[in-house]
Amino acid sequence: MRRAAGGGGGTNPTTSQGYGDYNAVEEENQHLTENLRSKVSVLKTLSIDMGHEVNEQNKLLSDMDQEFDASGGFLGATMGRLSRLSKGGLHCHYLYLFLFAAFVFFIIYVILKSR
Repeated sequence: MRRAAGGGGGTNPTTSQGYGDYNAVEEENQHLTENLRSKVSVLKTLSIDMGHEVNEQNKLLSDMDQEFDASGGFLGATMGRLSRLSKGGLHCHYLYLFLFAAFVFFIIYVILKSR
């Protein structure tokens, strides 16, 4: 024997209406539960996709960091060689520059003198 939420018998018209309200509320709860379940599923899929994307981006950043380190090492070695080149034989470069300038002025003097 079933009883309504109000505790009355099955012949009372208010209790049969109580069962209808209860069923309507249950159906609405089921509908809301299914909507919530689908939204949670979408959020779960989205968060998993975001996790995969974050992992890919971290891998790319790691590769880029390694490439920058390699380039930095290469640039450091080049700067070291350039520094050694500029420190050694600097006086010789000034001598060559002075001789070149003197030669150019001499050529210009000869050309102007011959006119």
